[in-house]
Amino acid sequence: MQAILALEDGRLFRGKAFGAIVERVGEVVFNTSLSGYQEIFTDPSYAGQIVVLTNPHIGNYGTSPSDAESARPYIEGLVVREFSPVSSNWRSTEVADEYLERNGVPVIAEIDTRAVVRHLRANGCLRGVISTNVEDTDALVAKARAHKKMVGTDLASVVTTRAVYAWDANEPRNETGDKLLPVADAGAKETLHVVAYDFGIKQNILRMLTRENCRVTVVPAKTPAADVMAMSPDGVFFSNGPGDPEPLEYAVANVRELQGKVPLFGICLGHQVFGIALGGKTYKLKFGHHGGNHPIMNLETRKVEITAQNHNFNVDPESLPEDVVRTHTNLNDDTLAGLRHKTDPMFSVQYHPEASPGPHDSHYLFRDFRKMMEEFKK
Repeated sequence: MQAILALEDGRLFRGKAFGAIVERVGEVVFNTSLSGYQEIFTDPSYAGQIVVLTNPHIGNYGTSPSDAESARPYIEGLVVREFSPVSSNWRSTEVADEYLERNGVPVIAEIDTRAVVRHLRANGCLRGVISTNVEDTDALVAKARAHKKMVGTDLASVVTTRAVYAWDANEPRNETGDKLLPVADAGAKETLHVVAYDFGIKQNILRMLTRENCRVTVVPAKTPAADVMAMSPDGVFFSNGPGDPEPLEYAVANVRELQGKVPLFGICLGHQVFGIALGGKTYKLKFGHHGGNHPIMNLETRKVEITAQNHNFNVDPESLPEDVVRTHTNLNDDTLAGLRHKTDPMFSVQYHPEASPGPHDSHYLFRDFRKMMEEFKK
């Protein structure tokens, strides 16, 4: 079956339909990861977005429940060069085509994804439609233009958990499904209680916190800070998530109320919320950072980390007050990639230290969070 990707500026890309035969609208972004497509599908930070994968062969190794970062795919649609109708991997339980069809995600394949990426790099993120209605292209372009823009949209409250739950600390698994062994001395240390705000949290974040001998309680995005403090946490984590951080006034208020009372750690959307709570401002990047190969400089150690990233917004470092230290910078475009408060126990990064998919260079940040909690208890 023929399919079409229609962008809001009138650019059309024609290909073949796979996955679910449905029409979907979203902001079109590209991801440069070489592997880990199922983790990308199931990352809640991609809610509201159609994802273009630059790796030309997708679906080769099928899908597996242990590779999922959440209960279902969150991408609105998928754009690829070649989409494999079969899988070749002993871990695969379902081919990618059937998996996406079952979860209602449309796929357009056999198009020049290089041309799509170059168009997005030149023109920025664009709203688009994936459809099998290949004749009425004017209507599809109009539908893309009419779709709500990402700026000003709160998606964290849409994807968050609806109820408080305790993460199963007994059987944490890594991204390959194997039991995740704790770090060398974690078992000898006191179990610490971390309350994690779910703005679209990935399961590997919970695995990494558990690996540091932390008992994790996950709470909905709008949980009041007073309710969190009533749980007697040793630390509070603010997760990744989709959408614009500016409308998340409830999250900003919670950070301000918790600041100084308990150690805080934020990543991605959590990092942006920290920036706003500390007096800074955020802005939308031209085409975002999406992929597992982004170089970050740790300004305090001068070491370079190759990181996994997935975000469209960033904190303006010039807007931050003097009591906030810039700790990391993106070497591709010199955007702010990390901050910490000079006196209060809180820090955040604009990338995914848990990876999945991606390199493991930044796992140390979870150890740093544990050390911060230990020092705060003394």
